[in-house]
Amino acid sequence: MAVREETRGIEAVTFATEVIQEEPWPIARQVLVIAEIGINHNGDLGIAKQLIDMAKGAGCDAVKFQKRTIDLVYSQEFLDSPRESPWGTTQRAQKEALEFGPEEYDEIHAYCRTVGIDWFASAWDAPSQHFLRRYELPYNKIASPMIAHRELLETVAEERKPTFISTGMSAYEQIDAAVAVFRRHHCPFVLMHCVAEYPAPEHALNLRCLIELRRRYRCQVGYSGHEVTMIPAVLAAMMGAVAVERHITLSRAMYGSDQAASLEKRGLELLVSYIRTIPFVLGDGVKRMTPAELTNAKKLRYWGPFHGPAEDLGARAAG
Repeated sequence: MAVREETRGIEAVTFATEVIQEEPWPIARQVLVIAEIGINHNGDLGIAKQLIDMAKGAGCDAVKFQKRTIDLVYSQEFLDSPRESPWGTTQRAQKEALEFGPEEYDEIHAYCRTVGIDWFASAWDAPSQHFLRRYELPYNKIASPMIAHRELLETVAEERKPTFISTGMSAYEQIDAAVAVFRRHHCPFVLMHCVAEYPAPEHALNLRCLIELRRRYRCQVGYSGHEVTMIPAVLAAMMGAVAVERHITLSRAMYGSDQAASLEKRGLELLVSYIRTIPFVLGDGVKRMTPAELTNAKKLRYWGPFHGPAEDLGARAAG
């Protein structure tokens, strides 16, 4: 399991301590890619397993779900209000249908172990966090709406387990308070830059916040995206995100409020492929001629040392 370390004054967790470069900002060699299933399973364990398979096949490191205690998270008035869904005509009918319980999570836990992929969940209330403890999950997650929920922050931070804290729909005051809780408990964390719109327009993504969050809090940062394309998440990894999280779906046409902000199979495969390519394309920064370049130089430089007596500019500069 990831543990806290110190790397050049930046709090770190072990899945991201090896970097490709330190300046002008650190870039992780192995970015943790999280496939957010959330409630896109639509209450169907079979769909949840298909999404787990999709994440594993694409090369993701973990899948994430959501856990709520319906009667704590929502008011009675809200739950009784009308809402048309495949499961009924009230908000309660829809919310309860989307919520997995112990039987489903026992099956998810066993299935992820069989498939060979980590799983964890974002709890939306303290009892849900207590429920998740039975599975001894590798990570915790604070969802953007919950960053100001003091009781939940304390409950999660007291576990001292690596935690991803999403910063959507929050100002620095809320982030300051959340960071203070986790540091008081000596709980390692990654601040996840996030724009909590579903889907989020690309002009609103403001990826430079990754740099500012790292500078302000002296901690590692990640990215939780809700845009339609995969490119911003790749750019986030290039800007130093040690973890990237994206919602996934079998089809954006499926029922559900998160489906439109999710990646389908091909988009997820491309996302992981592009992120895994970053260490290879960045290289080590040392300027050198490759063997193929030397061959091409002999073919294409019709003057100079390869083809005749004309003076080569490189040779002259070296002299």
